[in-house]
Amino acid sequence: MAEPNYWIIVGSPENFATTRAHGFTIQGVKSRHRKKAEQMRPGDKFIYYVTGVKAFAAIATVTSDYFEDHTIIWKSSNPKKQAEDYPYRVHIEPDIVLPDGAFLPAEEVAREMEHVQKWPPENWTLAFQGNVHRISRHDYDLIRSALVSAAAAAPAS
Repeated sequence: MAEPNYWIIVGSPENFATTRAHGFTIQGVKSRHRKKAEQMRPGDKFIYYVTGVKAFAAIATVTSDYFEDHTIIWKSSNPKKQAEDYPYRVHIEPDIVLPDGAFLPAEEVAREMEHVQKWPPENWTLAFQGNVHRISRHDYDLIRSALVSAAAAAPAS
């Protein structure tokens, strides 16, 4: 079996809450990311980065090939992109999900990521602009380890 791909899904607190409300069974990406969606396959891992709070919140495993669906689930926070319907989707299942209010602040972990090294240290958040990013196994393992620790320390929900 091929090595999985590792992805960061970047989204607003509202869109993360929507994915949670759907039981981490489905994830869509924006229309401009079709080529990335085409590369997603069962076994791939998603790490969720929540904008605004600048935190990692969950890991999920992809359980399907990508498909197209225009049913409105997630919403763009950009008023100019209200028609965005995140049409390229995969089915997922949750691995680690932190409770609301117990998300892992991203900065310390992010500064150790290979993906973030492309930007000056003071601009680390630029690495998390855009809806979806492919990352290395190193970066996935780094974030997963931190999320496991955060989950162990989180209050039971």
